[in-house]
Amino acid sequence: MKFLKADKDRFTCRIDRQEKRHLFKVLELYPLIPASHHRLSRTGERPEDQRLLEEALAAQRLQHRNQLAQWKVARSGLCEETPTGVLTLKGAELEWLLQVLNDVRVGSWLALGSPDGPVEILAALTDKTAPDFWAMEVSGHFQAVLLAAVRGN
Repeated sequence: MKFLKADKDRFTCRIDRQEKRHLFKVLELYPLIPASHHRLSRTGERPEDQRLLEEALAAQRLQHRNQLAQWKVARSGLCEETPTGVLTLKGAELEWLLQVLNDVRVGSWLALGSPDGPVEILAALTDKTAPDFWAMEVSGHFQAVLLAAVRGN
């Protein structure tokens, strides 16, 4: 995927068929961050506040999943007639997509045991963890392209 241009509140990228398949496959993984990962405090002194946080996050995940299903249907024809297609996103849509991709990236990183740096990442890489590594790297690639679009690069 390659950023092409930004016009007001619209961001345009070029994407080919394989990249589209990878993007859709990564998005199917959402959500990956475990609900228990988000804690208001380490001590758990206020369980009612923690419960409210968990309910809010569950509602947000449901909203993101519903939006994701609609988004994929709306873009299912992308790259069907030609080897490459143009993906245009409005500002709010781009921000939402970044949030979903970040969940997949961080969730994959957590599944790998939260490795710190390339040496630990490679040490965590096995046949079993390879899909997590793939998801982390591919979602990171798409995030980088979308962030470049935001910056106008």
